[in-house]
Amino acid sequence: MVGVLRVTALDAEAASHPGLNDLPELVANSGVPVELTLGALPDPVPAPLATAAYRTVQEALTNVRKHAPGATASVLLDVREDHLTVEVRNGNPSTTAPPPPAFPSGGHGLVGLRERAELLGGDFRADRTEDGGFVVVARLPLGGAGVPGQGRQGQS
Repeated sequence: MVGVLRVTALDAEAASHPGLNDLPELVANSGVPVELTLGALPDPVPAPLATAAYRTVQEALTNVRKHAPGATASVLLDVREDHLTVEVRNGNPSTTAPPPPAFPSGGHGLVGLRERAELLGGDFRADRTEDGGFVVVARLPLGGAGVPGQGRQGQS
């Protein structure tokens, strides 16, 4: 029951929050040098997935600003197999960069991003990279069982 309520809450949030079309503005205003790459994405991307992708990028860029000042980042959204993949990668922070001004986060941190991805039937990971940076990857199923109104047909 809790899962159903949370997925319903994701639907309501998706209807009233930014999505993939808002990513260029988010990246431009992040205060982080970012290379944004949007691969071949389906049109339309289901609203819960678009919101989850936006929030993943938002939180990851917030973390780059907080924990890796002076680092550059790359944001990649693409379809791999049957999943929307969101990857945010940053390099090693610059030790000479001044502390950045505040940038609003999605509000739930990496734990919240993991929970959101899992509620949608996907997965999430966040790891250090060999070069001293960090990578965040969310894989969200397109037409998956976690997307309301799709999959799990015939079940009540």
